Amino acid sequence: MSSAIVRSTIRSALRGGPRVNQVSKRSFSSGASAEEEAREAAKWEKITYVGAAACTILAIVNLSKGHPHFEEPPAYPYLHIRNKEFPWGPDGLFEVKEHH
Repeated sequence: MSSAIVRSTIRSALRGGPRVNQVSKRSFSSGASAEEEAREAAKWEKITYVGAAACTILAIVNLSKGHPHFEEPPAYPYLHIRNKEFPWGPDGLFEVKEHH
């Protein structure tokens, strides 16, 4: 395989350099001019800024609204059943209750 590549390279060098077949040449351009591409890029840049501003405003409005606060549920005795005391005391590790 590599010998075929070497032979091809030697042949093209002897013929006067590599020849590019016009059929194998590919153009990846969309055919648009540079001005059209610049206008399109500027358009999407503006759309991005407007979208970011709209999302920011929407987030501020949603976060500034009040939210409902519910009353504390009754302290049912079955919610905190402790048959054995914790090593750190009668309260939970992250609970601090006032002892009367």
